[in-house]
Order: sequence, then C-alpha cells, then structure tokens
Amino acid sequence: MSSPADDPLHARLDELLASFDAALGADAAGYRGHVHRVGGLVLAQARGVLTAQEREQLAVALVFHDLAIWLDGTFDYLGPSADRAAEHLRARGHPDWVPRVRRMIDRHHQVRPVRDDALVEALRRADLCDVSLGAVHRGIPSGTWRMLRTRWPVAGFHLRLVQFAVRQTFQHPLRPLPMLRW
Repeated sequence: MSSPADDPLHARLDELLASFDAALGADAAGYRGHVHRVGGLVLAQARGVLTAQEREQLAVALVFHDLAIWLDGTFDYLGPSADRAAEHLRARGHPDWVPRVRRMIDRHHQVRPVRDDALVEALRRADLCDVSLGAVHRGIPSGTWRMLRTRWPVAGFHLRLVQFAVRQTFQHPLRPLPMLRW
C-alpha cells in the first residue's frame, strides 16, 4: 500500500486551495499544511477503501472545514465554513453531497466519537491528531503525523490557532471555544 502522503487526494486539495491563497494571506502555507496533514491522516485510517465520490466529498470538506476563520473573520466558524462548502457543491452540481460534507465540517470538533459514519469519524480523529501536534492519534497508525509533517510543515498554523483562541477568549469570554460540539 502506498503512503497516505502520495495519494492523488493531495493534488485535488491543491487545486481547491489555490483560489483561497490570497484570502489566507500569510497563513496560506500553514492552512495548506493543515489540510494536507488532516487529509493524509484520514487516508491512513481509510486504508485505501474510499470511493471516488467519498474522496471528492472529503476534499471539499477538508478545504472548507476551517476556512471561515479567514474568509468570514470569525472563530465561530463551523456554520459559515459548512455554508461555503454547500455553496461550492451546489455550484458544481452536487447538491446531494451537501448533507454529508456539512456533517463532516459540523462534527470535526465533536468531543464524542461519531458512530454512524466512518468518514465523518475519520475526519474528526484526523483533525484532533493534527491540532494536538500528533499527541492524540487514536485509530491512526503511530508515526503517521510525523511523516506527514515532514512533507507538509506546520508553518505557524498551530501558533495562529492559539492567537485566534486568545482573541476569541478576550472578545467572548463566555464562549472561548464556540466550535466544540458534544
């Protein structure tokens, strides 16, 4: 089996991300790396059993999952990110994919496991693994995050998340992490 870093999903991610480089500005490399690492971590869990449709749904969910932080200027970004992904899918003739992609985005910070959709759960685990700098990797082969980090460096992404979280805490002390779901 090939490495999750060599999967064609990564070329699709680059295609989709390219149109957001200007909006992401100095954070483009960091976000790009996060998207690729999370994608590789999902692939490591899926072990090559994703259909072409699931790969495309995953690509859209990955690219859009945190994007509203930058595009909408909010740390309460799950809804706006999912809305942008839905708009993207409808514009490309895939309105039937909206519920699943929206769920992938809406549930990627859920604390409890997602038990009824393996792809949604794989994305949840993968994002947690990347945000924790590989420390939380349940269900993901050991060493996968380090290998992916070598290919797609962190590039300040985690520090930027801390900066956003601190700003959110000062602006909305009663909702410091509005993206968490139970």
